[in-house]
Amino acid sequence: MGRYNGDYYVKYFTSWQPFITLLYAQIRGKDSLRDITAGLLAQQNNWYHIGLKKICRSTLSEANNRRDYRIYEGIFYEMLSHCKGVTPKHKFKFKNPLYTLDSTVIDLCLSLFSWAKFRKRKGALKIHYLYDHSGAIPTFLVLTDAKVHDIKVAKGEKIPLFSDSIISIDRAYIDFSWLYSLERKGIFFVSFMKKGIKYKIIGQHKIYDKRGVMRDLTIKLTSDQKGKEYPNELRLVEFKDPESGKTFLFLTNNFKLSPYTIAQIYKARWQIELFFKWIKQNLKIKSFLGCTKNAVLTQIWIAMCYYLLLTYIKYQTKYKYSLLELTRLLKETIFLRVSLIDILSLKTKNLHKIRSPSSQLTLF
Repeated sequence: MGRYNGDYYVKYFTSWQPFITLLYAQIRGKDSLRDITAGLLAQQNNWYHIGLKKICRSTLSEANNRRDYRIYEGIFYEMLSHCKGVTPKHKFKFKNPLYTLDSTVIDLCLSLFSWAKFRKRKGALKIHYLYDHSGAIPTFLVLTDAKVHDIKVAKGEKIPLFSDSIISIDRAYIDFSWLYSLERKGIFFVSFMKKGIKYKIIGQHKIYDKRGVMRDLTIKLTSDQKGKEYPNELRLVEFKDPESGKTFLFLTNNFKLSPYTIAQIYKARWQIELFFKWIKQNLKIKSFLGCTKNAVLTQIWIAMCYYLLLTYIKYQTKYKYSLLELTRLLKETIFLRVSLIDILSLKTKNLHKIRSPSSQLTLF
């Protein structure tokens, strides 16, 4: 917080208090600043344990517009380091870390968010995610204008990928100079083959485990430009989906895993689409409490902090129900003076079974 002078000349509403307030708004699904302040004022006797001193709509609005959103970006990555310690491994048998890189667009009203111009009459921003299949959590986020192409972000940002990692990508990321940079770092990629790419077949592998695998080829790019950008050999797996009957071509630099596993890695990429759908439906990242860029980015970063908090609680406590069920529990019990473990042992329909703390004798 001190890095961005977040609390410079601030009397009481420090950077922690907007974070707590907007986190409360995420948990309860609040749609306006007045709704937030009214809800908190109704629970004023329960503030003693969250560090909130005073709440005022105008003060909160000013903090959203002026308090640097990078403060909450830093909190996200600090929480991420704790979350990684409790997340389970992905479902595949190989030990390599598995990631998916993709982006999603958040539509905005251009008349209110003039800084987010996308098209002539449309505003939008784009969120780029590196999705970790171990725990289903985002490990890297970049927020840009919706006009920014995915591969530009991939090439321009220091994505935290390490040697032996496997990353699944779609055709938007087919840039052979970038793919070759992954190759030199010892990172494996699995992608959908882009149409129009010229190559020659220099080898064919025997298929021991078919299950829809049609061909397993070793290829080399023949285009002069592409050949210079990626001079090494590549692997091309042709797979026919037994359910839909469609045929797919997958491009990879991994020659160790079976062709069927390569196809399943790309199929698992669908998990990030489910993640996008979940956060848009259950987090407040489509309607915003402020119109400035700083207010929008602040709300998105705090929403992602809430997602990490949910996943941490789920894995640390071994909560057996879904994240959606957990959000419903927290929404209804956020200010109850009851142990979190007692709450997590119940489903939403059984909340009436929560025991209130024993009332203490009062001296008059």
